[in-house]
Amino acid sequence: MPAPSFSPKEIAEGRRLFAGEWRFVYAAGSVGSLPPQRGVEVAFAGRSNVGKSSLVNALTGRNGLARISHTPGRTQELNFFSAGDRWKLVDMPGYGYAAAAKTKVAAWTELIRAYLRGRANLGRVYVLVDARHGIKAPDEAVFDLLDEAAVSYQVVLTKADQVTGEALAQVRDTTAAALAKRKAAYPEVLATSARDRSGIVELRAAVAKLVAERGQRG
Repeated sequence: MPAPSFSPKEIAEGRRLFAGEWRFVYAAGSVGSLPPQRGVEVAFAGRSNVGKSSLVNALTGRNGLARISHTPGRTQELNFFSAGDRWKLVDMPGYGYAAAAKTKVAAWTELIRAYLRGRANLGRVYVLVDARHGIKAPDEAVFDLLDEAAVSYQVVLTKADQVTGEALAQVRDTTAAALAKRKAAYPEVLATSARDRSGIVELRAAVAKLVAERGQRG
């Protein structure tokens, strides 16, 4: 599958959407502490240490916005960031950390399931997958949750700079084939690198397009 392409206008819209003054606005660690539903929400999920916080920082141009931890499974809250009233970026807690206690896994699952089912303003979840390893069992479990909740999601490959061009094309094709069997998955697979900024412009454009479409609906 070829990489998604965007027009100069869509690229410009993506740049404008992320050009505001970003700030942390809220953290929710339980179902009861979720904030009011205002504006479109776009969430980012991924396995622990997939590079999610680094990608959020690259997208927003704010190196310290999302806290980067080298301890897998440390973030256990939904973190909301905003650059205006139009939409919010939601950094979801990492999943799939093998050493996590069963009680923590259960609490994470309850929080995420409640969030996915109860947010009418949730536009899409971008599920980050390490380009070096492809889809793993914990990712499949999250896909199941998203399919069950009928929430649109799209896979974004991270750390693409650490994979050769041929290998990246192969993992993109394999990922797209796996997603084709799922009812809530968006068919196009994006590839990014927070380190060399490849794919960041395209991901911004994709988010801008989504926010514009959801804004028109609601």
